[in-house]
Amino acid sequence: MPINSEQDGVNATPYPKNDANVPVPKDLDDLVRLLHLELGDNGLDSDGVDVERIQKLMANYKSNEQDWSKYALFDKGRYTRNLVDDGNGKFNLMILAWPETIGSAIHDHSGSHCLMKILDGELKETLYHWPEKLIQESDNTDSGVGSDNSDDEDKKSATTAMKVKKETFLQRDTVAYMHDKLGLHAVANPLKTQGSISLHLYTPPYETCKTFNERSSKARSSGKCVFYSSRGQKIESCPSVEYLKCSLTNTK
Repeated sequence: MPINSEQDGVNATPYPKNDANVPVPKDLDDLVRLLHLELGDNGLDSDGVDVERIQKLMANYKSNEQDWSKYALFDKGRYTRNLVDDGNGKFNLMILAWPETIGSAIHDHSGSHCLMKILDGELKETLYHWPEKLIQESDNTDSGVGSDNSDDEDKKSATTAMKVKKETFLQRDTVAYMHDKLGLHAVANPLKTQGSISLHLYTPPYETCKTFNERSSKARSSGKCVFYSSRGQKIESCPSVEYLKCSLTNTK
């Protein structure tokens, strides 16, 4: 259910405004509350919801480690997905913790809208064109997602390599938007001596996506995407086979 603004006292709070009349969250908890107010029972593609306004709202929140440090749980060798708020089933807000030089596989978002804000460090986003012909690989439950780049399979494949549209380096407090209509992307921490932290809003939430082999353009299912932690508490079943598959980790 959407938050009742009168009961929660949001309307009575004197938020400073920017030139677009978008609230400036005081902290991460305030951002979560404002996202509930802005989105209600809707997603970013619903009538009456302004994607640019939500993007500005996230940009207006200035990263503060005291707000998000309890959610930024790292795991050596892969990035982690840490749930901050489940948006009453209408969106997911999560923090991703990226160890040094770790990145994701190339992937889609299953039709979901994604807003990504850099909280600390730096991230490199590589945007790809969709393959001209989508070829689905058979699932291999013994290997992690993002590792399916063997030379033997590439030699057998008659498909072509993924084509890069552009590369962007995202700095602290930058907010980027991504949707399948823009293409596919991969995200990586380019830093060799520092982990990076990012805040992601997905609406609607999704549990599976497709990952793509960079050299053959073949697609495969990610398996169910699960969380490494929820609201600051590590989920004891992780890392599990399911988590290793859904982490989409690429260490290239």
